[in-house]
Amino acid sequence: MFEKFKIRAEAVGSEVHRFKNRTEALDFITRFLKKEGVSDAPKSYALWADSPFLNGVDRKSMEADIPGLKFDITRQLAADSHVGISEMSYALTDTGSLVADQSAIEDRLVSTLPVIHVAIISTDNILDGKAAVFKKINPGNSGFIAFITGPSRTADIERVLTIGVHGPKRLVIIFVDDMGGSK
Repeated sequence: MFEKFKIRAEAVGSEVHRFKNRTEALDFITRFLKKEGVSDAPKSYALWADSPFLNGVDRKSMEADIPGLKFDITRQLAADSHVGISEMSYALTDTGSLVADQSAIEDRLVSTLPVIHVAIISTDNILDGKAAVFKKINPGNSGFIAFITGPSRTADIERVLTIGVHGPKRLVIIFVDDMGGSK
């Protein structure tokens, strides 16, 4: 199922990576943030929305190692961020889409305002399609269900495809085989 998802997601411009465990994923994210020039300056911040993936992670140590990485999220910080990181609930093989209940405003801010959205998901949560996801979640019980398919794109201006006008220019998806207690 992973390969089928990866083909669909990359076809719409997403970058897809897979790691055996949370430690490997954290190492990748740390290197990625440094490579992207995350720093403690406007337009260079990285914001990480709270999620089960972060349980047991030494956030203070990460903030010291990566100046500009922040776990406290505000609208202004999100607007001034280069990278936003959040955990997603499901991945759909039919469209290469990610799905999450983003009732928490922090999840929406980090997945829509920064230039790059890094989405973390358990490899176990890959589903065949929308019918399968609606067996898992109930729109009546969720305040905001997000379906994310690739980087933001529009072609409504003179029918010219433009990336990143209404959201992130890049979507980096990180699958983790053993989430270690995450959702």
